[in-house]
Amino acid sequence: MAKEIIIIGSGGAGMTAASSARKTDHSAKITVLTEDTDIAYSPCVIPWAIEGKVAWEAAVMHTSEYYSKEKNIAVLTRTKVDSVDDSAKTVTAGGKAYRYDSLVIATGGRTFVPPIRGADLEGTFVMRTLRDGRNIQSYAKGVGKIAVCGAGVIGLEIALALSHLGKEVTVIEMFDQIMPRIADKDIADHVQGYLERRGIKFVLGAPVQSVNGTGKVSGVTAGDKEYPCGMVVFATGVRANIDIPKQMGLDIGQLGAVIVSPSLQPYKKGRLVPGIYVAGDVMQCESAVMPVPMMSQLGSSAVKQGGVAGKNAAGGKALFGPVASPWVSVLDDKEVAGTGLSQGLASSYGVDTVCGKASGLTRARYYPDAKEITVKVLADATSHRIIGAQIIAGECSTGRINWLTAAIVSGVTAEDFLVRAENAYCPPTSMVKDVVISAVEDLCANLRVQ
Repeated sequence: MAKEIIIIGSGGAGMTAASSARKTDHSAKITVLTEDTDIAYSPCVIPWAIEGKVAWEAAVMHTSEYYSKEKNIAVLTRTKVDSVDDSAKTVTAGGKAYRYDSLVIATGGRTFVPPIRGADLEGTFVMRTLRDGRNIQSYAKGVGKIAVCGAGVIGLEIALALSHLGKEVTVIEMFDQIMPRIADKDIADHVQGYLERRGIKFVLGAPVQSVNGTGKVSGVTAGDKEYPCGMVVFATGVRANIDIPKQMGLDIGQLGAVIVSPSLQPYKKGRLVPGIYVAGDVMQCESAVMPVPMMSQLGSSAVKQGGVAGKNAAGGKALFGPVASPWVSVLDDKEVAGTGLSQGLASSYGVDTVCGKASGLTRARYYPDAKEITVKVLADATSHRIIGAQIIAGECSTGRINWLTAAIVSGVTAEDFLVRAENAYCPPTSMVKDVVISAVEDLCANLRVQ
């Protein structure tokens, strides 16, 4: 009898889990249940779709019909899961019970909206789904001033997209720098200056206190000052959607997400729950740097987790390891990337850091169109282990931040990195000695004199 696999959620984790399960078991009956109308799309593309660089249709990689025809996977959209009975092994959605042998919970997350007055006024938006993006694009046509609440990567990308549409954009952030927690202030200040030169305004150290207006948005109050605007976009972080896990009684960690084992199985009262797997923004990860839980709400993490959960749900064997959570953002002709811990986050864990920094070019000096690049690398002052890095560049930051991520996950010291490090060289792709190596050389020099 064919194995029955149910997957709740159709984001990167859910649809990857479905495809991974199909690769592992060619005869299993696989069903995806999702509240969404669009499936298998990249939320990361939303800012570029809003400004018109990418067509909305291009953001959707596959349709329900594709999964049914090409992979024999049933995807039921507009189908809200009401409950899961892990004793009876059934999922109830829309009054119908679906039996399962294995279940993957990939319910994702929700944009956190602070509990303030006026957050439900007409003209307030979050940016999570394609529907959200289309609604933002449509409403923005009728306003001139827009406030973006939250100066994380998503907030900055949406602010720049709206600015490209000719809107006057103000970004409001409760911390005293943009990209708080994931970037150091010197890196953040450089990016902020770059965006200010493109017309974006910033209000820092001022939590949003209210959204103002009668019937619809007329402004926001932050730091006891009002900023007139006709539209507000909340990019104030994502919280795990744990409605179903809580209903099931699964163990929830201190970060408000599901605790999982390396096989991505959840726990109930400290015991592993057989036949159930969790993936995506709804789960806690283990840090590759510190012995602490962390969230890794990135598309790359979701896809990797979905692959592990789907394979295991279909009877395979796979594990998900600790994460450094590398990230990258493209802001016009500037790239900013990071991995591991920032100085501020390391300090909150009681870790003293030493940093090294180097600037150079992404190509040989004589090769046309070489771009500036700055690399910053952090190490634990006591162990000398590399624990974080950040990059600002005109191009090619992804490969370099992935290189540094591998070093962090491997637990190498700065000195050991220099012994082992090699970089491929060709004038169109790098300097003969890559800036990453120069940054770690500076780090080692600073470690010697601390």
